Amino acid sequence: MKYLTAIREDLRNRLEEIENVDILVGIPSYNVEKTVGFVIEQVGKGLKKHWGGLKTLILISDGGSVDDTREVAKVTEVPPFTEKAVYIYRGLPGKGTAVRALLEASEHLKARATIMVDSDLHSIGPDWMLNLIYPVIKEGYDYIAPYYKRYKYDATITNNIAYMLIRALYGKRIRQPIGGDFAFSSRLVRSLLDDERWDTDVARFGIDTWITTTAVKNGYKLGQARLGAKLHEVKDPSMHLGPMFRQVVITTFELMEDYENVWKEIRGSKPVDILGKDIGIEPEEFNIDLDSLCESFKYGYIEFRPLWKEILNPEDFALLEKISKEEDYAILGHENWVRIVYDFASTFHQWKRHHAKLINTMLPIYNLRVASLYHASLDMGSDEFESLIEEAAGTFEELKDYLLKRWEE
Repeated sequence: MKYLTAIREDLRNRLEEIENVDILVGIPSYNVEKTVGFVIEQVGKGLKKHWGGLKTLILISDGGSVDDTREVAKVTEVPPFTEKAVYIYRGLPGKGTAVRALLEASEHLKARATIMVDSDLHSIGPDWMLNLIYPVIKEGYDYIAPYYKRYKYDATITNNIAYMLIRALYGKRIRQPIGGDFAFSSRLVRSLLDDERWDTDVARFGIDTWITTTAVKNGYKLGQARLGAKLHEVKDPSMHLGPMFRQVVITTFELMEDYENVWKEIRGSKPVDILGKDIGIEPEEFNIDLDSLCESFKYGYIEFRPLWKEILNPEDFALLEKISKEEDYAILGHENWVRIVYDFASTFHQWKRHHAKLINTMLPIYNLRVASLYHASLDMGSDEFESLIEEAAGTFEELKDYLLKRWEE
């Protein structure tokens, strides 16, 4: 079913009362009663500290939480002259619809800057409101992505898929393209709302990937805001990231289909401005279940071996076959991983059905890649690990001709 709007009538009436704002801060939420109050408090403090002379609104766009998320949000106090609204969005479930409601509210209120922050944050502080908003309000940027300090085993989907592909395909080095905390100009808000994808899975589940790709592809003025560390509920890649992996990869591959005429012409990449003063919060260390990652790969090899042999470069398949028989942990190197990703992208392009099933068969190899990075970086500090990620990103660029060849086969 298609929905013409994600805003319910009660929220629309409230927006009519508010009339207009300079800054709208949107918080998509679902079952986050433990953290949403803290996020609202920090946003309110930041708006008062840095934007006290402007008209502001904090809007919580909830997905029908069954805990006390909305109740906590409603009783959390915000500074004087900052509006707050807590409402359930209308439409298909998923973060994408929550974001659509926020963007519709922003356009209705003619907001000069629209901010989106996650509702499960532990590290957000008042200065986030300066570093995210200032480039849009004062410097004419259209899209601001977050620039975090993250522990080396955090953000594994970003470090192995999202950053790599957006950089190699579209030529812009946006380090955290799916970070969840963004700022938009009114110009970009209008462009996103005009898109026809709001009733598709791309907008429902791959919303961060789609927004970033749209901003890059359409030539908007891009920046990255220093936000310190991103501390939230830790997700072990061996246990919790399967659904997110599928969403990000499927969305990225579907957008490759739509924007084929754009990315085929691009070679190399350019840096994107990193803005704002440093926020001195350091990431927290945590452990990952390495055995589960490796078991996932070995079980995946048993189940998907015939398909992998059909899809992959013979050299890369031979390496996976060798690793599947080894007792010790083995390394899946940069070149092997890049070719594997490009082979799956090309197969996705050629197959017109069963896309979700195809990406499910890629997940065990991704788990092997995460385990490989873990072993390769055991003794590395943050800077050295970042150099390792940059090496991998460079390999994605260098092998783009391999992608183009496979894409046409």
